Amino acid sequence: MKTPCLSKGGLGGLSIPKIQQIARDRNSTIVEYSIIFDQDIYIWVIQPNGNITHRATNIEPLNQQNQTLKQTILKTRVSIGSKETDDEGNKIQLEREYQPNQTGGYPLLQLLHQILIEPIIDLLPTDANNQIIFIPHYDLFLVPFVALQDSKNRYLIEDHTILTAPSIQVLEITREHQNRVRGLRQAALIVGDPTIDPKFKEDPYKLNQMSRAKEAAEAIAAILGTQAITGENATKVAILDRMLNTRIVHLSAHGLLDDFQGFGIPGAIILAPSENADDGSLNAAEILQLKLDSELVVLSACSTGRGKITGDGVVGLSRCFILAGVPSIIVSLWNMGVISAKLLMTEFYQNLARGDNRAAALRCAMLTTKAEFPSPIAWAAFTLIGETETLPLSTEKIDLRGLKMSLPDNTKPEEIVAGLNKLLKTCPPYLFAEHLPALNVSATDNVDIIAEKIKDWCETRPEIEQNLENEIDQMGAGGTDSDAPEEIVREFYETLIENQIRLGLSVSSVGEDETDTDETTD
Repeated sequence: MKTPCLSKGGLGGLSIPKIQQIARDRNSTIVEYSIIFDQDIYIWVIQPNGNITHRATNIEPLNQQNQTLKQTILKTRVSIGSKETDDEGNKIQLEREYQPNQTGGYPLLQLLHQILIEPIIDLLPTDANNQIIFIPHYDLFLVPFVALQDSKNRYLIEDHTILTAPSIQVLEITREHQNRVRGLRQAALIVGDPTIDPKFKEDPYKLNQMSRAKEAAEAIAAILGTQAITGENATKVAILDRMLNTRIVHLSAHGLLDDFQGFGIPGAIILAPSENADDGSLNAAEILQLKLDSELVVLSACSTGRGKITGDGVVGLSRCFILAGVPSIIVSLWNMGVISAKLLMTEFYQNLARGDNRAAALRCAMLTTKAEFPSPIAWAAFTLIGETETLPLSTEKIDLRGLKMSLPDNTKPEEIVAGLNKLLKTCPPYLFAEHLPALNVSATDNVDIIAEKIKDWCETRPEIEQNLENEIDQMGAGGTDSDAPEEIVREFYETLIENQIRLGLSVSSVGEDETDTDETTD
């Protein structure tokens, strides 16, 4: 088979020797996708030894299910817990057969693995430490490659170190940036929960303050030996000033992934408004005008803010930071919940301090977080773009007990019940197998009673409690849905019964007295 022209829609405008050199210099396998007329996907694999292989995969498995590629990708994100809407702004619903199965398999993650990974599986490195750089195309930028699952429920991140890039040309640019800025700065800039301008709390954004992002930022700042900038102090003016003289920039703030200001470049970071009446939004066009010397920028806990999600929107902010001079950026594909993000990012910086390169540090941090939070929504959001070399850090030792967060006292009953309902739908069922019979709820209970019973139930089940806390935080970051309490209770009870059946438990155990269970554990 003759390899298609390596031009626009293929491997860009670089010559083949140049492309081979980039793969060799990075000792990485580069995988570039190109969607052709919404029917086929061309895949080019450039191995470190210079071999270039072209393969094609069709999307017939999707046609058989009457779904487009974009619909499948968005439903895949919904299946792990992300809120998504279609092109008309309607909330995407998930069919029951796409929910995680009893063994922890996610059918749609496995379907995307079948389409995107299996055709080239023999060309990927067998050593988990060898890097793969995925270069997606259009809606493929929305795919969480690290979480794609094979038929044995094994995630791609378990066997590979994974990065992404907007284009193969970007890999050449980031290497030039790294050679220019290496070691120029030592300071870190950590931002958490900037005060949100009132306009962003209204339609169509409905952003909420993320008080727990402040806690996470302070924990990360403590590790890096600095002070976090939070609340009304995290103004656009102040952050821009500090950003120009900082080695590591970590922004735990809302992000808008659509072109909300009409500049033609999607993406903005929502910082605190300044006294001069700006709304605090740092948009992509403004980022492009910066000249940065930072070695690493991290955009943590971003939310879509109800904006329209496109592949270009996800990658837009990262591309702008790279063009502004940054060699490495970590961006979030969705809001993953501050509690799991806090664990993942503290692990990431400590891994850097022990000498891991940036890609390995992120991979290990993901695997550590995955062990605590089984659903991919809580650990698979981050992707590294750009350079991967080590970033020597001097970090402070912190009390890991300080990383624990408890359910806030002001959490509403509706949030607790809705949070557990979503957790039951998107987490591997085995997380609950031995615990559900002890959840003593009845279909006649109102939302307040059920919430109190859930809280009591969680007190002796810390793993479930922290996953529930993270789910509630993740749900509320971009504004919660306003279902009536009766509807929340009805849906929760239906989901509870479904999980009892899926796990082979007796449905009659729901609502039974849990005295026997308590006696066996005392």
